[in-house]
Amino acid sequence: MLKRKMMAVLEAWKERNEGVALCIMGARQTGKTTIAKEFGRTHYQQTIEVNFLLQEDAGKIFEHVDRAEDILRNLSAYTRQRIIPGHTLVLFDEVEACPAARTHIKTLVLDGRCDYIETGSMLGVRFREVRSYPVGFEQIVRMYPLDFEEFLWAHQIPEATISYIQQAFRNETEVSASIHDTLIKLFRTYMVVGGMPKVVQAFIDSGDISEVTHIQHDLLALYRQDIAQYAPNTDKPKIRDVLDQIPSQLNAKNNRFKLSHIAKNARSIHFESSFLWLSEAGVALPCYNCTAPVIPLDLNLKRNLFKLYFCDTGLLCAMSLDEIQFDVLQGNVQINHGSLLENVFAQSLTSNRFPLYYFDSKKIGELDFVIQNRQKITTLEIKSGNDFTKHPSLDRALANPEWKIEEGIVFCKGNVRRQGNVLYLPFYMVFLLEHAHTEKPALLKTNFSDLLPPK
Repeated sequence: MLKRKMMAVLEAWKERNEGVALCIMGARQTGKTTIAKEFGRTHYQQTIEVNFLLQEDAGKIFEHVDRAEDILRNLSAYTRQRIIPGHTLVLFDEVEACPAARTHIKTLVLDGRCDYIETGSMLGVRFREVRSYPVGFEQIVRMYPLDFEEFLWAHQIPEATISYIQQAFRNETEVSASIHDTLIKLFRTYMVVGGMPKVVQAFIDSGDISEVTHIQHDLLALYRQDIAQYAPNTDKPKIRDVLDQIPSQLNAKNNRFKLSHIAKNARSIHFESSFLWLSEAGVALPCYNCTAPVIPLDLNLKRNLFKLYFCDTGLLCAMSLDEIQFDVLQGNVQINHGSLLENVFAQSLTSNRFPLYYFDSKKIGELDFVIQNRQKITTLEIKSGNDFTKHPSLDRALANPEWKIEEGIVFCKGNVRRQGNVLYLPFYMVFLLEHAHTEKPALLKTNFSDLLPPK
């Protein structure tokens, strides 16, 4: 089984023992069920699994019951497994197909006899079907395709090598030429293969790109099947149109998503639910234009101006009309105006919990990504060619005294180096851009005695 970072999240959840269920959301085939089952196998005496999509009658477990004792009795009878209190993990797989399961999670968690993990691909688009949410009794985490570090793990790259890369990133020192060249080649491979576990495993086992592409097309067919099955009837054609437009719109010179490419008189208000559906299903990654790269970014965005990236770079390759895999593997990442390369970074930033923003104005030009980490704004430029030291838009943004941007980062095929407030990093270091965890605030003790009226 492929090593995934989600395992550490699951272990931390179990260690905290805070009396909440864990709900793993994400696009189809990102490995949610696999990691949950492996976690159950290695951390519990037994795992009781119910797949509400495959076991269509499993919803009867929750019919005409309210008490945890009755639900667990039905669960035990349905699965023919005896519950071992304190040592049983209950896995509700594809839980979106049984809204009653989420409705009763609070009751089950309070009972305390079992731990509960829910997984779902369509949870975001079927939220209205849940009668009562288990607020405070459910921790939601998102799972994504393998990021580049997990891709390195899958290829058995030694931990010492990854630690060496991390140290070079922290100290801003060059990576040795041999390691640098190898990692650049692996990054190109990642662009083509992507991070879907089944695809990655097939590539590791066979090294056959044609087999990889075949599996990717099967996954894309599954995504289209989800649209047919779960999307509202009135939105199905629009959602399919938006999905199919992603590669060509990213391929355009200005890769902002334009509704006019779908229909001449299309308006954003008519397609808003379609974008939201694809985003909530984890299939599309919207990147919004911000009016200025200043804190807070979320108050400066324009929702009517956005780019739409795909959840997985390998699937985007497979969606492209031209067979671009060979060109990418040969190092020609300038094809399609670098859109595929940008998609890798959108995918990586999302995995590391960065909301996606870009900036564009006639005066400054375009900045590929703008990220906020606590009270710091950093601009990112993704340069696919050899002239990566030329970045006039970035230079103008850094020179703007009103924005007070401390640093710009240029990701490129070159090695690590710094020139003033511009840091050049090789493509493969993208996974090291980690979002700072929000620290718990110190307790504030206030004395209100001065406000008491005189006696």
